[in-house]
Order: sequence, then structure tokens, then C-alpha cells
Amino acid sequence: MLQFLTCGESHGKYLSAILEGIPSGLEMDLDFINHELSKRQKGYGRGGRQKIENDQIEITGGVYKGKTTGAPIGLMIENNDVKINELPQLFRPRPGHADLAGALKYNEGIREILERASARETAIRVAVGAVTKLFLHQFKIETVGHVVQIGKAKLEEEVTFDQILKKREGSEVNCISREAEKHMVAEIQKAMKNKDTVGGKYEIRARGISIGLGSHVHYKRKLDGRIAQALMSMQSVKAVEFGLGSLEAETHGSEAHDEIFYDSKHGYYHKTNRAGGVTGGMTNGAEILVRATMKPISTLRRELNSVNMKTKKEEKADFERSDVCAVPAGSVIGEAIVAFEIADAFLEKFAGDSMPETKRNYEGYLHQLAKS
Repeated sequence: MLQFLTCGESHGKYLSAILEGIPSGLEMDLDFINHELSKRQKGYGRGGRQKIENDQIEITGGVYKGKTTGAPIGLMIENNDVKINELPQLFRPRPGHADLAGALKYNEGIREILERASARETAIRVAVGAVTKLFLHQFKIETVGHVVQIGKAKLEEEVTFDQILKKREGSEVNCISREAEKHMVAEIQKAMKNKDTVGGKYEIRARGISIGLGSHVHYKRKLDGRIAQALMSMQSVKAVEFGLGSLEAETHGSEAHDEIFYDSKHGYYHKTNRAGGVTGGMTNGAEILVRATMKPISTLRRELNSVNMKTKKEEKADFERSDVCAVPAGSVIGEAIVAFEIADAFLEKFAGDSMPETKRNYEGYLHQLAKS
């Protein structure tokens, strides 16, 4: 039901997107969207680009007097660092980046590839996700993200949704524990000292979601598959897991599955959330809990071995201005990505051309569940 297309290069004039499928009558909140964009720019270990840009959204269509019209929504962010035509061509591809495969596939130079493959593209994706968050808020659905690992520093404690909302505020790495934050910052500082980069893992939660979003009937409609694919499309993400995730491999079935309970107040529910809120490709009423692992950024000052694509001789890889660690920003981007996929599945089930129609469809389904 929802779809979007982004356009623009890292050092081009604009980043833009067209978002299609949002019903009419949704009130836009530019302050909220811009706040989401500012969160993406923060985090210890970010590079110099964030000091240059001041990401602000401009709505170019699909909104009249502050509310959506049902038409495609145009979104645009103007870049400050606009120098794409002045930057030199590169010939030494960076290991782990799109440089080599992209240059060979498209028969172009590395510059043309890296300008589009750059994670700068995620700024406009955060704006798209912010619009879908505004939509989900109308149905009391919330998403939240936080960092659980950077390098070898991990958050070991179990936390609730509300604790994440409260305790991540003010953290340099978007972590809920100040003790874990110290170790995470130390990991980043160590990488800086060694002219290296460091990856990590973030967790996204979503709550307020009824049973039944997504479907088991076709592989492309499975919600966990859709969320996993979307998160894997984010630059640097190399693994995605729900609930227990990789721990399932060492867990017996009696401790891997969520037992089912019922009472008149809650209806059907689970006391545990080992599945991460999705079973059979459908939401089961529990919080969605998904984690994404990000590799270390592939541009580092300690240049790795590469090959000059003109001379075919061994040389060190080129260096472009980059972050040392982008995991805190990744948690903000991941939150936007998950919000979009949930909104898409929500509209797939409760689609209406206007907000009142969509709310009526949703309330009818909740009434049906209450009687089941």
C-alpha cells in the first residue's frame, strides 16, 4: 500500500523522496520530522559532514494547509555541501564499499557510484519514516530504537519500552545505560586512535500493534521478512534477528516459544516475547523486537589494500571523509525503516482513502478481535 522512491547524491543539490499511499487528512508536523532528522546527525564517532549539514525538510506536494490530501507526498532536503562536480574521480576502490562492483556493473567511475551508495541517502529515508510515524501515532503505535553494542562493549541488561524512551535521552551513543555508554565510547576512541572504524548492533521495538498485520499466505507478505529486507537495505547492515534471534540455535523448544494465555481484559496474549512479536509472518500482539548488526564503516584512514582500476597495480584504497562509528545514527534510521514497514502492513489491512475511513476499518477489526 505504501511505497517511496528516493533521489539524490551525497554531494548533490538535494535529497528527495516521493511517498505514495498515505491517506488524506493526516496532519503534518514539520517540527517532529526535523527533530527526527537532527537525531540522525548526532552520535559520538560521527564525521565532519554533520557539522556542515543542517537537515531540514521541505514538503513539495501532497499537503494542503498542513494536512495530507491523499496524493503522493513530495519531500526534499537541501544539501549545504554541494560540490559533486568539483570532486575528483577515484580509481582505487575501497574494500567493503560499493565502489568496485558498482563501477564494473554500471561501466562508470567510482565517483558516480559512491555518491549514490553513500549513507547520506538515509537522511531522506528518516524523513519518510517520520511521516509514517505521524500516521502510526494516530493509532497509538510507537517505535523506539537504541544501541545495544559497539565493538566489544555490550548492553547486558533487559529493558522495557518505557525505559528505552526515558533513559536513552542525553546519551552520546543512544544507549540507555551510562555504564555501557562509557565502554562504547572507549571502543570508538580506540578505533579513532588506530585510524580504524567500529561497528555494532541496535535494537528497534514497536508497541501498540494488534494481532494480524502481515500474512502467512505468501512469502512477500510476511512482516518479519519485509522488515528484515528493509533493514538489510540500509548501508552497513549485515545481519537482522527477531526476538531470541541467533540464540534459537542453542535453545530447546520448551524455552524458545511463547506460551498462549487468555483473559477477558487482554484477550489472547503471551507472557514472554521470544518470537519478537511476529509468528508465521504475522504480528502476534506482543511488541515487535528486532535487532540489526552494522559492520564497521568501509572508509578508514588506515587504508586497506586495493587495485588501481586504471593501471591494475596494487595500491592503497582511496579515502573519503567518513564516520568512525555510525551505529547511534543507525538506530535512528532503523527506527524509521521499521515504522515504514509497519505502516505499510497496517494500510494493507485497514486501507482507506482518508484517515476517518482507515480508523473506522481499524476499529471494526478490533471489535472483531474482542469477540473472538
